[in-house]
Amino acid sequence: MKGNSRSAGDLLAIDSVVTPRVRRSLVGPTPIQNRLLEAAARAAEGQDDQSILYQHSVFCQTCLPYRDPGDNVRVWERVNGKAHLKVLAGEALDPKEERFVELGLPFGAKSRMVLMHINQRAILAQSPVIEVEDSLTQFVVRVLKLDPKGRNIRAVKDQLSRLAASTIRLGVIRDGQAITVNSNIVTAFNLWFPKDERQRVLWPSTVSLSVEYFQSLLNQAVPVNEEHIAALSHSSLALDIYSWLAQRLHRIPVEKPQTISWFALHAQFGQGYDIEHIRKFRQKFRVALKEVLTIYKAARVEDDEARPARRHFQNGRMLWREEAVKGLKLSHSAPPVRKLLV
Repeated sequence: MKGNSRSAGDLLAIDSVVTPRVRRSLVGPTPIQNRLLEAAARAAEGQDDQSILYQHSVFCQTCLPYRDPGDNVRVWERVNGKAHLKVLAGEALDPKEERFVELGLPFGAKSRMVLMHINQRAILAQSPVIEVEDSLTQFVVRVLKLDPKGRNIRAVKDQLSRLAASTIRLGVIRDGQAITVNSNIVTAFNLWFPKDERQRVLWPSTVSLSVEYFQSLLNQAVPVNEEHIAALSHSSLALDIYSWLAQRLHRIPVEKPQTISWFALHAQFGQGYDIEHIRKFRQKFRVALKEVLTIYKAARVEDDEARPARRHFQNGRMLWREEAVKGLKLSHSAPPVRKLLV
């Protein structure tokens, strides 16, 4: 026998004959993929008022932090076209210390989903004062799949506390006029809860929204499917992409598709990625976009994939060149929820 030759009885390593693609087909869908497919199937069965959440249009065009920016970051600002968002972290009176203490900025998937739920309750009640104790518990169990007590539920209430303490400025420029909402979204509720993890975390019985935010919400709420939101609950980026497409696609003229450059997408969604590392951002974005399109099947979005580098000869030298990657092509599409405000 010579070199690396094998006898008939030798065994082959599985990696030498099974490619990563074949391996994925043998293993089957991941838990996240299963959740997305199941959500798409359930959402197709029909919708009622209780299965429709709402997001403010400014939050569909801008976004909160994906991760905790840290206690030292007290201001968060995002601009996308004519939509402006500015969040100022707030303070709240601690009943034990009897002084105002700083709370951090709202962040992550839970803050987005809690806000959508609060928006839903306000719109259904047609009132800025809403009952949330039972509905929020049900929402946490049904959508977030969490036990309504213990450490996980504290993370949800922590985001609600951060939202309540923050001052949020929403701005939109329309027809040459600037419309600004400058207030606390939630104006009153008990922020504090027991630190003993064995004790049940109690939700407030009611939450009061600011009149300014409530009126703005009635005019600019974007309906989204609760099943879809639940399926994307693992990813703040996927939630933001979904909300953005839900707000934008049905507004695009039928015969005039729009191309969004990767630089514009980076400016809107590229938190944590320097412009020099836009390729890494594209990879992350494409994963989240694929998850969104799995459930938002009506969305017509074409991704300008990078083409393989080609050989070119210049002055007798061989060069490899990559064609420029443009971005996403968006075409008019039906929204994920056809129902308008009640």
